[in-house]
Amino acid sequence: MVKIGLIYKQLTKRDLKVLEAIEKGHSKYEYVPLEIIEKYSKLPEQHVLLSLSKMHRLKLVKRKMISGYKAFRLTYLGLDMLALDYFVRKDIVEAIGDRIGVGKESELYKALAPGGKKVAIKFLRIGRTSFRKTRIVRTWAQDPRIDWFKQSKIAAEREFKALKELYQIGTYVPYVLAYNRHAVVIEYIEGVELYRKPELDKPEEVLWKILDTLRKAYLEVGVVHGDLSEYNVIVNVDTNTPYIIDWPQYVYKDDPSAEQLLKRDVEYIVRFFNKNYKVGISPDKALKYVRGENE
Repeated sequence: MVKIGLIYKQLTKRDLKVLEAIEKGHSKYEYVPLEIIEKYSKLPEQHVLLSLSKMHRLKLVKRKMISGYKAFRLTYLGLDMLALDYFVRKDIVEAIGDRIGVGKESELYKALAPGGKKVAIKFLRIGRTSFRKTRIVRTWAQDPRIDWFKQSKIAAEREFKALKELYQIGTYVPYVLAYNRHAVVIEYIEGVELYRKPELDKPEEVLWKILDTLRKAYLEVGVVHGDLSEYNVIVNVDTNTPYIIDWPQYVYKDDPSAEQLLKRDVEYIVRFFNKNYKVGISPDKALKYVRGENE
C-alpha cells in the first residue's frame, strides 16, 4: 500500500513547485515538455531535472520522449501531493494516515485535523477504471476536452457543494470541511458499511432516515443521489444513524434522467432492507414519500 504521508514528507518546496508547473502545463499538453516545466517553475534546468528524477522514482510523474524531447505528466499520486500540500498549508489537515477504503472512482484515507480531530480525505480517481462510463452517464463530462484529472476535480467540487448544502438542512450526510483539486476533506464517520449487513436494533428507523435524506435532497436542494446502494451508506449501529456518502454523480431534479434515477435509488435501498432486515416497506409508498406526495 502506498504511504501518502511518507511520500509527502520527502518532498521539498522545489519539488512541489515542479509538480505545480506540470499541472499548469496540462492545460495544453498531455505530456508537458521539459522546457515548459522550466518556464512555469522558474527554476534552472538542473534543479528541475533533479526533482523530476526523484519524483519519477516516487511515481509522482511519468516521463516520455516525444520527438527527441523529454516530457512529463502527473500521476494521480502526484496530484495527491498537491492537494495534500494545500490542506496542510491552510491548516485543514495536520497528518494523513493509512488508506481505509478503495472504490471504483476514489480512495479514502484517515487524517487528523488541527486539535487531533479525526477526518477523512477522499481522493477522486475518475478515469482509472470508469473514464468511458463517466462520459456516458455524466452530463458535465460530455465535453471531450475534459480529461480524467479535470473530471476528478469537477467531481470533488460537486461532492463538496452537495454535502455542504445537504448538511445545512439537517440530512444524514457527513460534515464536509474543504476541497482542493480532486480531493475532499470530510468528517470521519464511526460506523459500518451497510453492505456488511450489520446487526441493527431498529432497521426500519434507519431506512426512514435514509429516505428522509433523499426526500430533503430532492425537495429542498433539488438533487438526486443517482447511485445509491448499500456500498455508500455507513451506519453508526449504536445510534441507528445512517450516513449517505458518495455524492459527486448527483443530478438536478429537472435533469431528464432524474426521475428514473430517483426511482432506482429508492427502490434499490428499500428492497435491500426488505430482503436483509425484513422491514416490509412498500417501494411505491417510499417513493411517494421521497417525492413529497405523502407524509
